[in-house]
Amino acid sequence: QVHLVESGGGLVQAGGSLRLSCAASERTFNNIATGWFRQAPGKEREFVAAIDWSGGRITYADSVKGRFTISRDKAKNAMYLQMNNAMHEDTAVYYCNASPLYEAVIAGRSMHWGQGTQVTVSS
Repeated sequence: QVHLVESGGGLVQAGGSLRLSCAASERTFNNIATGWFRQAPGKEREFVAAIDWSGGRITYADSVKGRFTISRDKAKNAMYLQMNNAMHEDTAVYYCNASPLYEAVIAGRSMHWGQGTQVTVSS
């Protein structure tokens, strides 16, 4: 069982930066792909970014390419999402997820999800 906890959300001005963290407890991230989804009010949850267990395979949604960076720290058993040049459209609850299958992370079919952290970008 993987228990995920997100942190780092908050209020940021448009053009600003924020770093989200996802920590795993009870089990390491070894051999598990992880990723981020987000859900804005009134919209469906959408894929943001994914990273495989080695960090060598990374995928981004087109809407965040060039602005967001996903990374993971195996020693700290954590994953991060660096958000730069934040836009109002990035306002959402951000969720981390984990799965043994990379494709499942991207598709949102992961078994393990965090509780979410709110990101609000002010115009």
